[in-house]
Amino acid sequence: QLQLVDSGVGLVQPGSSLRLSCAASGRTFSSYVMGWFRQVPGQERDFVAAIRWSDSSTRYADSVKGRFTISRDNAKNTVYLQMNSLKPEDTAVYYCAARSGTGTVVITHRGSSYDYWGQGTQVTVSS
Repeated sequence: QLQLVDSGVGLVQPGSSLRLSCAASGRTFSSYVMGWFRQVPGQERDFVAAIRWSDSSTRYADSVKGRFTISRDNAKNTVYLQMNSLKPEDTAVYYCAARSGTGTVVITHRGSSYDYWGQGTQVTVSS
């Protein structure tokens, strides 16, 4: 069983930066894609970014390209989401997620394809 613990609760002003972390444990991660999703109350959960553990290939939602960066630290089994130039519309609960597979795991934006989820962390961008 894979456990994900995401952190980085923040209240920041527009234009600021914030880094979220997701610490994974319980499995080896060579065949995983790790992703970040976000959800606003009353709306569907949206894909933000994902990274393939084996080769660090990444994928981003159009809304965050050029502002957000996903990365991983092998030694710490941790995935990060660096968020720059934050906007009020980035306000949401952010969830870390992981999907397992064999061979080269496809980096998908579909939340239903992810097997494990963190507990979520609130990010509020407001002046």
